[in-house]
Amino acid sequence: MSQSPIIKLGIPKGSLEETTISLFERAGWKIRRHSRNYFPDINDPEVAVSICRVQEIGSYVLDGIMDVGITGHDWLVERGLYDKVKVISKLIYAKVSMQPSRWVLAVAGNSPYQKPEDLRGKRIATELVEMTKGYFAKNNIDCEVFYSWGATEAKIVEGLADGIVEVTETGSTIKAQGLRIIDCVMESSPLLITNAKAWENPEKRRKIEQIDLLLQGALKAQSLVAIKMNAPADHLEQILEMLPALNSPTVSPLKVANWLSVETVVDVNLVRDLIPKLCQAGAEGIIEYSLNKVI
Repeated sequence: MSQSPIIKLGIPKGSLEETTISLFERAGWKIRRHSRNYFPDINDPEVAVSICRVQEIGSYVLDGIMDVGITGHDWLVERGLYDKVKVISKLIYAKVSMQPSRWVLAVAGNSPYQKPEDLRGKRIATELVEMTKGYFAKNNIDCEVFYSWGATEAKIVEGLADGIVEVTETGSTIKAQGLRIIDCVMESSPLLITNAKAWENPEKRRKIEQIDLLLQGALKAQSLVAIKMNAPADHLEQILEMLPALNSPTVSPLKVANWLSVETVVDVNLVRDLIPKLCQAGAEGIIEYSLNKVI
């Protein structure tokens, strides 16, 4: 007899879909999609998965249709749900910058607008209408905000809007369209959320906490690599001084006299400069390998 799922999990369709599924795989859950439906298989009988639009997940979790889901901070704010669901954790897995996405106010590069106040009485296109209205109201700027059904950057080029509020990671796409960013409206990261009823259920909470723990471990591992090397004993202190570590490096004796095995975890951005220095200090047999999770 098959086991019934303990929780229903919602993962976002679209721009976050591939990175979310990849993150779950590194955390230990393989999600296999089917071409004609939004209910993929997962290698865990305690979990049932649905793929749906990121804008909808907050409502589904709030209503108990899903027990836990991943959605954006921006869409929770836009739909007035941020204080109605329970945010378990933030998930920073931007593809390029490893920083939260930004919703920015942008104008044509050759326009006279230099600051938000210059858009008083103008037309602003965006997908996040309520959030954008709140931003302008907070700054006492009266303007017309209207919904954009995609291709938002083109609204300025086509003369349909004087400014836009659009999401970006690095700003490169906006600049490529000949636009200029004049303010950041809000930062947004994917969030793991649940509802009060699921959180108060011991079995569901156990599973949600397991998912959160392993997802955070997989996220942490994205920026780290492990390195292992053989080090001459008389150069050990010099080598250890070079090695940042989560705690302290592991040092073990080798069968060959006067040589030691040293292993540690370092920031991926440091390792390219670190390895030549280790070689100069006498380290040999240096191995670098990626990590799935760091807990």
